[in-house]
Amino acid sequence: MIDSKQITRKRPITIRIGAAVAALAFVAAACGGDSDDAATAVGAEAPAATTVAPTQGGQGAAGGEEARQDLGSGGIAEPVRAPITTGRDIIFTATVTVEVDDVGSAGAEASRIMETFDGFLFGQQSAGGNEPTSVLVFKVPPERFQDALAALGGIGEIRTQTVTADDVTDRIVDLESRIATSVTSVERLRTLLEEADAIKTITELENQLLARETALEQLRGSLRTLQNQVGLATITLTITQSAARPGIDVQPTAYVGFEDSGASCPGDAGIDVIEGETVTYCIEITNVGDTALVDIDVRDVVLGIELTDFTVVFGDLNAQLEPGQSIVMATPLTLERTLRSQTRVTATPITADGTPIEGRSASNVSTLALVASDPGGIPGFTEGLERSWEVLINFVKVLILLAGLALPFVWVLVLGWFYMRWRRQRLAKKQEALKAMPAPRVPVAPGGEEITEPEDDWDLEDDV
Repeated sequence: MIDSKQITRKRPITIRIGAAVAALAFVAAACGGDSDDAATAVGAEAPAATTVAPTQGGQGAAGGEEARQDLGSGGIAEPVRAPITTGRDIIFTATVTVEVDDVGSAGAEASRIMETFDGFLFGQQSAGGNEPTSVLVFKVPPERFQDALAALGGIGEIRTQTVTADDVTDRIVDLESRIATSVTSVERLRTLLEEADAIKTITELENQLLARETALEQLRGSLRTLQNQVGLATITLTITQSAARPGIDVQPTAYVGFEDSGASCPGDAGIDVIEGETVTYCIEITNVGDTALVDIDVRDVVLGIELTDFTVVFGDLNAQLEPGQSIVMATPLTLERTLRSQTRVTATPITADGTPIEGRSASNVSTLALVASDPGGIPGFTEGLERSWEVLINFVKVLILLAGLALPFVWVLVLGWFYMRWRRQRLAKKQEALKAMPAPRVPVAPGGEEITEPEDDWDLEDDV
C-alpha cells in the first residue's frame, strides 16, 4: 500500500522530468532554426498570412527576381513564391474564383491538372440552374503548391485569388512538449496504479489516469491535424458560369433655349431660369456593360416626357449600342415651376448573334434639378387672363364635386316633389267640396230680426 505522503514525495520527480523534456524540445527547435538561415528569416520576418490581390497588368514579383507569368485572362498576378524547404512548419492555403463557359468541363480539367501535380480532389459542391457553380477543394504537396495554383489560373478568367501562409512551428513544438509531459504523467500514474492495493487509492488513480489519457489524446489529435495541414496544401477553387453584365449610365443636363435643337448638348448639371422660359433638356446614354443593347426606352413621369419627345443629337437609336458607345438626345421644356426630373432609361441586352439575353436587363434612373423662379412685378394681361381661366376651371371643378356629392340624395328630392303634389291636390278637392255645399239658413227672431250666431274661427287651411 502506498499512502498519500509517498505520492506527494514522488510528484516533484515527475515535474522535474517533464520540465527537462520540454527544455530539450525547445533547445532542439532552436538549434534547428539556427542551422538554417532561411528558416530564421522566415520565422522573424515573414508574415503569418499573405494575400495576393489582383493587379491591372496581371504580373507579380518573386524574391526580387523576374518571375512574371500570366495566369489567364483575369489579369491575376502569380503569388509570391515562399521557400518551402525552410525547416519551418507552414500551412499553405489558397482560394481562387474563375469564370468559364462550361462549369462541368472546367471542373474536370481542374481535376486533371491537379493530378499532374500529385494532388487530389478532397471535396466538391456543385449547383445547377441558370447560374451553375462548382466549388472544388484540392489537396497538393506544399512543394508543388505554387505550380498547381498557377496552372489552375489557366482554365478560365480569374475573378478573385487569395493565398495565405500560416507558420505553425511554435504551435507544433508546444504540442509536442505538452504531449511528452502528458505521456510521462500517464506512465507514472499507471505505475502507481499497479502498486496500489487500497480501493480508494485505486479509484482516485483511475480517475486521474482517465482524465490525463483523455487530455493526451486531445493533444495528439490537435498535433495530427496541424501536421496534416502542413503536409498537404489546400486550394479551394470556385468555378462560376460566365454571365453577361449589362449596364447603362444616364447623364441629364440642361441649358436655356432650344434654338439649336439640342446641338449644344450636353448642358449644365442644373439650371435656374424664369418661370415660363423654355429650356433644352439633354440626356446622354452610355453602355457601361459588356454586352450590346437594343430597344432603348426613355420615360420621365415628373416631366411628362417619353422617348418620342426626344430628338437624337448624336448616335442611332435603331442600331445596337455597343459597350462604351453613347447616344445624346434632347427635348424642349417650358418650366412653369421648379421640378426635379426622374428620367428612367431601360434597354435589352443581346448576345453576339443578336439574341436577347433571357433574364437580363439594363436600367438606370437619374435626376436633375430644374429651378424656375418667379419674375415678380405687376402681372400682364396674358397672365391675368390665364389666372382667370384657372379660377373658372377650378369653379367648374367645385360644381362638379358638389353635384357628385348630391347625386346619392336625388331620391329625397323626388319624394319631396311627390309629397307636395299630393298635398296641393288634396287641398283643391276640399275647396271644391266647400263650394258645392248649400248656403245655411239664417234663423229669424219673433220680432223679425235675424239671429246672429257666433262666428266660427274655422279656417280651411287648419282643416288641411
